[in-house]
Amino acid sequence: MELNYNVRLFNPFTAWFLMNIKKLEARQLCCIRDERVLFSELNFTLTSGQVLLIEGANGAGKTSLLRILTGFRKPDVGDLFWNNEAIDDTQEFYQDTAYIGHNNGLKDTLTAEENLHYAQSLAITTLTIDDALEQVGLSGYQETLVRFMSAGQRRRLALARLLCTYKPLWILDEPFTSLDRASIKLFEKFIETHANRGGLVIMTSHHDTSIPHTLLQKIHL
Repeated sequence: MELNYNVRLFNPFTAWFLMNIKKLEARQLCCIRDERVLFSELNFTLTSGQVLLIEGANGAGKTSLLRILTGFRKPDVGDLFWNNEAIDDTQEFYQDTAYIGHNNGLKDTLTAEENLHYAQSLAITTLTIDDALEQVGLSGYQETLVRFMSAGQRRRLALARLLCTYKPLWILDEPFTSLDRASIKLFEKFIETHANRGGLVIMTSHHDTSIPHTLLQKIHL
């Protein structure tokens, strides 16, 4: 299936989005697993309009770092700040964050439309469900149960959540898993557009990326 990049701007939010600068700061992060130090003294600052690519070999701690950045796991040493407040002291961080991990976070017994409707019930709505499905090449799959979808279709549906809800910070663990080249290119454009609107993206990937270097920071673990 050939996918065309044709993202519709959600105009009611764009100006407000761009005027509200966000910042995620990591200070002296350390992660220990099975008595082995995966990384230590890790510092970075990510602000609106930037993409952070986390690189490293398998077992280097990329997913562990993402779990720390989402608040699912505490760092063994160090602190995280969202807009200069410790993330444990503010609900805003969790309200502003969308996370997609190795598992797609979809309900197999629900349809594609029902999964996105549930996501929208927990956040500000941006694109309509029909528009989001069209953007990811799943137009016509509204009533399809997720359990009948292919691995690539499930991944695209999971990523469609990013398009139909408003979350400034996207944290993505290997977002291109199960996607073909055309779909990878499409979602790189989604990420670029999100950053250009003032969003922030943190991601791991084993794929070379065409995201502009002007937006990109890298950490190698």
